[in-house]
Amino acid sequence: MAQQDDAARPDDSADEAPGYEQARDELLDVVRRLEAGGTTLEEALALWERGERLAAVCQEWLDGARRRLDAATGERPAEV
Repeated sequence: MAQQDDAARPDDSADEAPGYEQARDELLDVVRRLEAGGTTLEEALALWERGERLAAVCQEWLDGARRRLDAATGERPAEV
């Protein structure tokens, strides 16, 4: 497995955070489970919270990838 540049890794404990694809796949599973229903309120809240954390991990990976692309092309980061 190729090692990724730290610039693309999420800032929060990169060693413990899942990779982008793993976080995305788990997030999709969380969404499917929430959409299917049949969970208790506590289970649904726990799933929602997990989904929020996974979405943040994915966004950090994407932001890191954008920074690397901007650095490689010499472009200034887009103002968001």
